[in-house]
Amino acid sequence: MTTPIIQFGTSRFLQAHADLFVSEALETGDAIGKITVVQTTGSPERAGRLSALAAPGGFPVTIRGLAGGVEIDSTQNVTSVARALSTGRDWDEVKRLIAEEAEILVSNTGDTGYNIRDDDLDEEIPVSFPGKLIRLLHARFAAGGRPLTVLPCELISRNGDRLKEIILRLQAERIKNADFASWLSTTVVWGNTLVDRIVSEPLEPAGAVAEPYALWAIENQPGLRAPCSHPCVLLVEDLTPYEKLKLHILNLGHTVLADIWLKTARPQGETVKNILRDTHVGAALMEIYETEVIPGFAAKGLSQEAADYVVLTLDRFRNPFLEHQLADIANHHVEKLVRRIADFRAWSPDVPMPKLAAIAGNR
Repeated sequence: MTTPIIQFGTSRFLQAHADLFVSEALETGDAIGKITVVQTTGSPERAGRLSALAAPGGFPVTIRGLAGGVEIDSTQNVTSVARALSTGRDWDEVKRLIAEEAEILVSNTGDTGYNIRDDDLDEEIPVSFPGKLIRLLHARFAAGGRPLTVLPCELISRNGDRLKEIILRLQAERIKNADFASWLSTTVVWGNTLVDRIVSEPLEPAGAVAEPYALWAIENQPGLRAPCSHPCVLLVEDLTPYEKLKLHILNLGHTVLADIWLKTARPQGETVKNILRDTHVGAALMEIYETEVIPGFAAKGLSQEAADYVVLTLDRFRNPFLEHQLADIANHHVEKLVRRIADFRAWSPDVPMPKLAAIAGNR
């Protein structure tokens, strides 16, 4: 079986996100085909997961949480993964798949996935994901260079632009070929994406537990291909509104709750869902959303989008299955005050935000 989708990364997030969407779309004939998953780290503890991902019966994803205030707890099998390979063990086969079969590359390689070393390309199989990727793309170029869409899912703003920049720099330094450079810039489509789903725990040997809400927003451009048509996969003209909604409603709300937790005598192990059971805290958060956050978005023409996203966010915060501790959210609190609150006030400066200003202080 050919697999037009090649996925770099075996994370539980991808299992409950891209793999699940493609699996559901395959059932209705709305996906371009199945997936080959490629492990890029060579981590031995993930060897069992790798083989389980491509098991004939699939792997389970359990969806638990609230949707429209209704509790959901259901499990389904994901059957979109046709094969699972490792770059350390199956490098030649991975090169062949990229050269001959791939139409879309998907990646989620973690917080340090784009880091590279100066000597990375001295190795036959580079250590870093960008080092591996440029070698694989060069193999495709040498085999005729058919068009290709790259959809990185790392939590990096403008992730497609950033990955393209790194690959072009590596090409200029190490594979000095003008035709290859032109192909990377014009025939490979580097998509910017935004992903959003809380995947709270893994299942063994493969599978995951996730919340009902999910989003894969892909910024459209000429030549870009999506892996499937699915309600959670949106082709959009501009990612900015989606980034702002997530950052300044979901993330801002987390930081407001963490600030309350830090400044008052609340239990050390308190979770998001538990603090919202305090009616005073819930009312304080809602007042900030209604009188400052939604008006801030309304000033940018996004009033209804913000109001709808607040409703979704409160469902996510009150997820009865999720133990999201405020102590974890409070890590790097000062930096989060700047990015989530002060930057929001600067983005919509004509809207009075006294409560958010008091929380952010002079930042």
